[in-house]
Formats: sequence, structure tokens, C-alpha cells
Amino acid sequence: MNKIIHNKDFLPSDHPEVKFGKTGILLANLGTPEGYDYFSLRKYLSQFLSDQRVIDYPKWLWQPLLQLIILSKRPFTSGKAYKEIWNHEANESPLLTYTREQKQALEDLIEANLGEQCIIDYCMRYGQPSVASKVDLLVEKGCTQLLFFPLYPQYSATTTATACDDLWRHLLKIRRQPSVRVVASYFDDPLHIATLSQSIRLAFKELDSRPDTLLLSFHGLPKRYLLEGDPYHCHCQKTARLVRESLGKDFVPIQVSFQSRFGTEEWLQPYTVEEVARLAKSGVRHLAVAAPGFASDCIETLEEISGEIKESFIEAGGQRFDYIPALNASELHIIMLYKIILNNLSGWVETH
Repeated sequence: MNKIIHNKDFLPSDHPEVKFGKTGILLANLGTPEGYDYFSLRKYLSQFLSDQRVIDYPKWLWQPLLQLIILSKRPFTSGKAYKEIWNHEANESPLLTYTREQKQALEDLIEANLGEQCIIDYCMRYGQPSVASKVDLLVEKGCTQLLFFPLYPQYSATTTATACDDLWRHLLKIRRQPSVRVVASYFDDPLHIATLSQSIRLAFKELDSRPDTLLLSFHGLPKRYLLEGDPYHCHCQKTARLVRESLGKDFVPIQVSFQSRFGTEEWLQPYTVEEVARLAKSGVRHLAVAAPGFASDCIETLEEISGEIKESFIEAGGQRFDYIPALNASELHIIMLYKIILNNLSGWVETH
């Protein structure tokens, strides 16, 4: 239970009650629009694409282009894509649904094993619920320690760093800061590699025919960012290598590519939409695609991979295309996340 300081012997009678002694765990994901209408998408895309960690062009050059040209058209196309994958029953994007399910499943494990020492919640870097709102809520509930967990297996300044930036900016504004730890990227964590590999094996077992090739598609990044020091490309390649080693030499051939290119400059290659066409033309008839950089399925996996990228493969002569879902709130994933959380809580909480 929360401890409450309120002792009339040494505190003024009007002193507020102060809760303390809890450890907060805050899962952070990329973000989501509140709806798939034009104005919801414009608001979301403006926040996302105005982040200079994501698009680092000078503001005087980028903002007129973004606000006057890109955001006059892109919300319509993005809104159409979101509508196709939208969780209409809950009236939210799949990313929000899966992130909340992850939080709820982890909450059950934490309550069962750690009791009331910890409080877990989730937030979004862009859109709602915001990082700031959830930090304030956890502090209000008595969290004097905070474990911040960006749900990005591979580190990039465009994902992990900007989520941390948002956290630090808010901490600058509050008077009562909690002690903070950030979960490091887990691209080569044996728990993560084992979980990815097992997920792929299980998916293959459910197919009625064995794919000729497995393609690991990661979100793309401007090549310039790599040359300027962003380790994301190296993290993706190491994840892929370790998964390949875990699955074994007798597994199907495994390739790596990068998707979701935006703008005109060169991005990390090969581009997934082109790579699947190349594979089809080289004789691959049955292709399976997994996305090891995504902790939750989202528009890039549910719409882009299962739409544009699949179409590119079929149009180039491929016959069957299977997307292997992200880890989402699967039991394998929840256990993995829980173990990573436990490792990072060492010295902060008593574990059984």
C-alpha cells in the first residue's frame, strides 16, 4: 500500500498528503492518431514530422514544405490506410490496442510476483496518452523511482532517443523528480532472439506449406543518419544474424531489407518493396515476411507489408505471401518483457 506522510506532530495542519515508496514502469511506444479523419491525421503527422530527431532539416526549410504541401495531402492517404486496419470496435489504432494489452498482461505478472511495489503504465511519444501525462500520474501515485521502457528493440535517435528526449523535457518542468532508469535497446538480448526465433518457428508450423525464403523487414532510416553515427543499421543486422543462427542452417534462407522510405534522399537498402520483387523474379514463389523491429503490429506492418509490399511480390511473379505477426501481446513476448523489466529493477524492488 502507498505510504502517506501526515503527522500533525511535525507537519503543518494544511500540509498535503504525499504518497511515496512505489516504483513506476512506463512502456513507451511510437504513437497513434486519435482517428483516421483528416484533422486527426494532420495533427498527428505534424507532431511526428516536426520532430527534428526524425526529420533533421532546418526548420525554416522544412516547416513551410511540411505545413503547406505535405500536410495538405498526406492526411488523406494516411487516413485511408489507417481506416483499413483500424480497430473499429475499440475505435483506436491496432498499435494502441496491442500496447495496452501488453501493459495489462505485464500488470498481471507484476501484481502476482512483485505485489504492490510497482505500478505499470504505457504512453506514446506522439499523440495520446502522452509521456508527460503518464509521468505525472505515476508520480502522483507515489512513484519515487521510474523505469522508462522504450519498446524499440534496435536503438535509433529517431525512436529511442526522441522518446527519452520527451521524458527529459518533462522532468525539467516538475519539482519532484523520480529517480530514473531507461531500459537499453535489446536488439541482441538472448531473451529477445529466442523469443523472435520461437515465434517464427511457431508461425511456420501453422502454414500448410513451407516458405522458400524468410525476409526480415526492418523500418528504414536515411543512410545519412547511419553515416552520422546512428547505430540502428548495425543493430538490425546483428538481430538478423542472431536470429539466423538461432533458427539454424537447415532453416530456409533468410534475407534482410528496409521498408517505409519517406522523401527523396537515399535510405538504408535494400528497400523491402523492391527486394520482394527481386526475390520473386529470382524464383521465390512462397515468401514469408517478419518484422523484428516492431514490438507491436501497426500501420507499417498491417497495411504496408500486407498491402503494398505483398502486391509487389505477387505482381513480380510470386505466388504466396505470408506475414508473420509482430510479437504483440503473445505469451512469449510478455514473459520476455517481464524478464527484461526484472533485470532492470535490480536493487530497486524485492523479487521473489
